[in-house]
Amino acid sequence: MSVLYTIGHSTHTVQRLIELLSMHTISAVADVRSSPYSRFNPQFNRETLQHALREAEIEYVFLGKELGARSIDSSCYIDGQVQYDLVAESTIFRSGLDRLRKGMDTFRIALLCAEKDPIACHRMILVCRNIRCDGITIQHIREDGSLEDNHEAERRLMQILNIQENDLFDSEEDLIQRAYTIQGKKIAYTETSDE
Repeated sequence: MSVLYTIGHSTHTVQRLIELLSMHTISAVADVRSSPYSRFNPQFNRETLQHALREAEIEYVFLGKELGARSIDSSCYIDGQVQYDLVAESTIFRSGLDRLRKGMDTFRIALLCAEKDPIACHRMILVCRNIRCDGITIQHIREDGSLEDNHEAERRLMQILNIQENDLFDSEEDLIQRAYTIQGKKIAYTETSDE
């Protein structure tokens, strides 16, 4: 069974990020940020990060165009907000998942985004949601280096959203999907008039 990791760079130093990746023998980072630049954490700007990872012998690939939270496809927006269900059906997103699956044959990959908590990030709510049933184990690298299994993160999300696990009418999978949908609406990118 393949394992996919995820990590949020948060406000770490590049050295700390590399320590966390090395702790779990990650050999490649798939950057799923739509815009791989940060005003607040410039140490994670694309070129800077790519150089630091190369020096640590970790491969870097940018997949923000395919798997980013801000779709370039205008048909994936309703009233200015990205709709994750529409993104998930797009050809470009599906090709990004295919690239990811293919890369997992050779590399131990961590999806990289900015948010430290996976349940507050599209890397789980959009990307992992759409690859979780492919016989892939998903592990989220937390800021202290511990791993949180995606199933544990889903249960935590359901608790936060107050979705009861024991429901008379809905299956566990239905409840999990409801949690993903609710959280997706909360965190999805919304265009502003000044952009």
